[in-house]
Amino acid sequence: MHFTALENDIVLLRPITKEDVSEMLAAGSYPEIWPYLSTNIEQESDVHNFVNKALFAKSQQKEFPYAIVDKISGEIIGSTRFMDIDDNHKRLEIGHTWITPAFWRTAINTNCKYLLLQYCFEVLGLQRVQIKTDQENIRSQKAIERIGAIKEGVMRNHMIRKDGTPRHTVMYSIILEQWPVVKRQLENLIKKY
Repeated sequence: MHFTALENDIVLLRPITKEDVSEMLAAGSYPEIWPYLSTNIEQESDVHNFVNKALFAKSQQKEFPYAIVDKISGEIIGSTRFMDIDDNHKRLEIGHTWITPAFWRTAINTNCKYLLLQYCFEVLGLQRVQIKTDQENIRSQKAIERIGAIKEGVMRNHMIRKDGTPRHTVMYSIILEQWPVVKRQLENLIKKY
């Protein structure tokens, strides 16, 4: 699969580079971002680790990490990625998404998901896009459901959290046949901002 930068008037999703470390540190240095994610960004070494792991996974063609850039300010305000890429079965996952708190409940995440899903279904011709989250992350579940993803179930003890406790994972998906409805729903949400 071929991946590229994606953008509209609100947001630019562009490939992460090593030069993004300082902006990602500024965007990610809020503890409220990280409780349910498998990583933390507290200091510069954390960002270097985050970026290096993302670029390594990209080099292995397992993931494609994006920096989320606010088009108004031109600043990096978060990150997302395509992951669990499977060419044979025409599917992937959108995940590892985080956004600096100042942009929570704004048009940013909705526009990101619109661009990513549109690319998946209309350019890559995928059959399935999945999104998963921690069962305890109610805010994320509501956001995923709001865009029209279907809850498929809960995978019990699916992962180990940073603190060593087991994590139940809620799995969602959007499939190709569902995309026209989800697309209209996302476009209607975007118009409301």
